[in-house]
Amino acid sequence: MGRPYAVKGRKKKRKLDEAAASDSAPAADEAEELQQRPEEAVEEKGNENMAAAAAGEEEEHAAVEGLPVVPRTVDGKRQPGAIFVLERACLEVGKVGKNMQILNSDDHANYLRKQGRNPADYRPDIIHQALLAIFDSPLTKAGRLQAVYVRTEKGVLFEIKPHVRMPRTFKRFCGLMSQLLQKLSITAVGKREKLLNVIKNPVTRYLPVGARKIGLSYSAEKSVNLFDYVAKSNDDETLVFVVGAMAHGKIDKEYSDDYIQICNYPLSAACCLNRICSALEQKWKIQ
Repeated sequence: MGRPYAVKGRKKKRKLDEAAASDSAPAADEAEELQQRPEEAVEEKGNENMAAAAAGEEEEHAAVEGLPVVPRTVDGKRQPGAIFVLERACLEVGKVGKNMQILNSDDHANYLRKQGRNPADYRPDIIHQALLAIFDSPLTKAGRLQAVYVRTEKGVLFEIKPHVRMPRTFKRFCGLMSQLLQKLSITAVGKREKLLNVIKNPVTRYLPVGARKIGLSYSAEKSVNLFDYVAKSNDDETLVFVVGAMAHGKIDKEYSDDYIQICNYPLSAACCLNRICSALEQKWKIQ
């Protein structure tokens, strides 16, 4: 695959190099970890050169394979919807051999151990399963999904448009995420529309005014029946569900309006999201 910056112009390489300088240097070994923070590269784009940057990105994406989209639900009236924020997703790019790859516990256990890391913490399959749970749900197919935001363990934030057709296989998903974290965006097939796009933190700047932010954690003190909890919510306010997509630990509740527990047992991210989607589908009578 060559150098991770080879497909980018000199300008993009300089931005990523500057972002990488703020992080610690990678350890010299058989694999070299990618240390740049894409959201910092996004932040450096000034308003005065946005047009030039957009033109350059169009040129770069001409040779990039895009993502398919699903037909959008057309409805004349405004309907309430939901937003999902998936926190602490393990999506870390490293150079293994000659290729840039998403590090995972199955394929890169030896490398991770040599770096003094716990392979059990590198679980990109969790975020893959979580995204499939959202995009395969009747809630999304009915057009009630407004947006999905994912923030990685390294603090990189990106948005996924609701009409994306997510890769079904884990290998293709990892290839897509590796491409996203290096190129900063993924476009639709045959179009210039950005379906996945690295954006600037914090996520709260992209949420609608008056949105109700609900954090879910097994460690939360407030235990609720999710179906009753959702049924009592006001349709005039957008519901934002914040769910952890990591193997261990809990999410930060500092920007949540409510912090709840929905089960007496720890749930996987995919199982938790399935429950949320089912509760919303029942509330909005989605069959």
